[in-house]
Amino acid sequence: MTIHADPAKHDTILYLDGVSVSFDGFKALNELSFYVEVGELRAIIGPNGAGKTTMMDVVTGKTRPDTGVVQFNGGTDLTKLDEAAIANIGIGRKFQKPTVFESQSVWENLVLALKGNRSVFAALSFGLSRDQADRIDEVLEIIRLGEHRAKPAGDLSHGQKQWLEIGMLLMQEPVLMLVDEPAAGMTDAETHQTAELLRRIAGERSVVVVEHDMEFIRSLDCRVTVLCEGGVLAEGSLAAMQADERVIESYLGR
Repeated sequence: MTIHADPAKHDTILYLDGVSVSFDGFKALNELSFYVEVGELRAIIGPNGAGKTTMMDVVTGKTRPDTGVVQFNGGTDLTKLDEAAIANIGIGRKFQKPTVFESQSVWENLVLALKGNRSVFAALSFGLSRDQADRIDEVLEIIRLGEHRAKPAGDLSHGQKQWLEIGMLLMQEPVLMLVDEPAAGMTDAETHQTAELLRRIAGERSVVVVEHDMEFIRSLDCRVTVLCEGGVLAEGSLAAMQADERVIESYLGR
């Protein structure tokens, strides 16, 4: 599928057109084309091998596409930048397994994640500005870990660690967040709270969520893109996707 009409540049945070990636003859992405609007919350679903992880790898600079256009925020060519440069211009990625500093407190984890070039040791020893301290307090409120600020991150539940890592990503002030299977391993209550958290974050920034849990996707209440065999199979509401014969056949089953 090729996008024939470009959306207005100021309305588009991420634009992929005709993106293909091959590994040893296998096409992980096959002419992938879609775009994400500024402030949008988007869910990406699809069977294993559909290209979801490769798509995120391309956007974050981990994998170079063989062909195609990958543009960010009105025209920045992501294929020309490395992973560090892409992170610095405002694209953040959260992997499925949370990676927090378990021996450090929740508060210290957020200090360590502050945007800027500092070593781990320097980050914990330098003095916070009022604005920085206020921002940490704001993020603690967003991720609902304010009452756990002094607790070692290793003592948090699995869901709370996921929220802390989302908070650490927010400390980097990304314009676009890519979030990989945030509901994996969560309780039902944590899953609901995570959907609420991501809905709250979206708007101020764009959020792309890759997920398998259909109830979680339902809670996100957002546009859904279905990938299959490296390309876009269908897009629309979750209800529309669940009624689409192609999606049922390739992914959801009967």
